[in-house]
Amino acid sequence: MTILSEFEYTRPKSLKEALKILAKEKGAIPLSGGTDIVPLLKDGRIVCTTIVDLKNIKRMDEIGLSRDKKYIVIGSLVTFSELIKSKLIQKHFPVLMEMAKTVASVAVRNRATLAGNICSAVPSMDSGSLLMALEANIHVESLKGKRVVSINKWFKAPRKTVLKRGEIVTSISLPLINKNKYAGAYLKLGRYQGEDLAQVSLTILSLPEKSYRIAFGAVSPIPIRASIIEKKFQGKDITEELLQEAKVCLEKIISPISDVRASEEYRMHMAKVMMERGLEVVKKRYHGEGPEYGVTHL
Repeated sequence: MTILSEFEYTRPKSLKEALKILAKEKGAIPLSGGTDIVPLLKDGRIVCTTIVDLKNIKRMDEIGLSRDKKYIVIGSLVTFSELIKSKLIQKHFPVLMEMAKTVASVAVRNRATLAGNICSAVPSMDSGSLLMALEANIHVESLKGKRVVSINKWFKAPRKTVLKRGEIVTSISLPLINKNKYAGAYLKLGRYQGEDLAQVSLTILSLPEKSYRIAFGAVSPIPIRASIIEKKFQGKDITEELLQEAKVCLEKIISPISDVRASEEYRMHMAKVMMERGLEVVKKRYHGEGPEYGVTHL
């Protein structure tokens, strides 16, 4: 299918130049990988006057440590393939690499970006639950200045974020966690292995003193932290009785829908199954056992 609407295409060489265009052109939209925007343009679901291609902007395609060495900073042009290959990500956030491996196909991962994924804000996005669990910060810039938005406040509704007209996401920062004191697991349920959207996605982190972070995607309008369950697990051994209580709580936290890919009942059931399996995986990984990161758990 071809793109029927007309628009200007520009590829600025600097962030400042890109921001000027976005501020001036009311119908301009930024483009990084294009794996979300291009299909929407083809379907006529979005119309714009100007595409501002960001790929020529230097340093936005880098992964590195912050100056204070407390964060990993991921530039907004970093692709999922680059996340998988990054030694820094493999060392500090192997669970991020685990998530990235589940994204679509190799061809898509070579173009799609982490920043673009959260800007699309579709409920089935792959990275939403993971970034919630990692307590990510989104760094945004416009001609008016810079701001940092917690991932907890980023999503407003399906396909809607707090990003304003004229703003660009420049990077995503992740607070470092002592590698020897946490373990993570990312689980994604699809209809088949390969290029498919999530029916349910789940991220679990196991931290010291028997504490956990648990976040779900694709089972509510926006990614959601299961804070009630986290508090229920805090400082306790997860017994069968406690797990069953958590499954009952989950019914009050998530709100899956029925669509062509799965029914509400199936999503709810599998969310419970995935939580149980994910907890088992992080328990083993926390003690240096269990499957390697990137190996499916379903």
